[in-house]
Amino acid sequence: MSGPRYAQFCALARAAEIVGERWTLLIVRELLLGPKRFSDLAERLDGISPTILTARLANLAEHGIVRRASLPFNVQAYELTELGRELQPAIRELVRWGGRFLFPMRPDDHFEPEWVLLGLEAILRTTPTPPRRIGLRIGHKGASGRFLLEGGAEGARLARSDEAAEAELDTTFDVLLRVLSTELGLDAAVEEGRATVTGSTAVARRLPDFFDLSERRQLSSDASGPAARRSG
Repeated sequence: MSGPRYAQFCALARAAEIVGERWTLLIVRELLLGPKRFSDLAERLDGISPTILTARLANLAEHGIVRRASLPFNVQAYELTELGRELQPAIRELVRWGGRFLFPMRPDDHFEPEWVLLGLEAILRTTPTPPRRIGLRIGHKGASGRFLLEGGAEGARLARSDEAAEAELDTTFDVLLRVLSTELGLDAAVEEGRATVTGSTAVARRLPDFFDLSERRQLSSDASGPAARRSG
């Protein structure tokens, strides 16, 4: 077995041997969003060397977590196996836990709008939510991702989609999170030019009802210090 080895008869230690090395969980994150070519992974994992990426993929493949896949036109890629996709609940909980340390955004932070899907799925309400359809367009440095949020009796659902909705919010991910936590009101975000609403503003104002962030207000730079982290 390549990678670290802990001489401990403990399931957590075994898991750490497989996914605990630097970059490994981020590779899993990328593949949870769909199959990726080696070059796609290298581009999204800004800072990883080809040697390390090759080693991490080999270790994941050795443990049956990742396998080779063929995309259209015989393009070779990597995808998660069924065993690999079983990591999704753990990734979800790590995203929820890590959210309290997210802000402030660092000047050299890389961001892909597609990551919004996993970030928001981790904080969707699983209790009844308004039966509304809200579109989200999240932009960053010329790139953007479009998502459809739907509420219902079984909770909220989110998917990549550009389907029509009752309202559409166009903003950045950091502003969206502040709106969802009710730290920043939607009307204020629009007035400040940090967000645009198309369609029903009244429906768009219901956004926090789809998520469980309204009681977790430690998202802004004011709340990212040690005291706020201890109280979180």
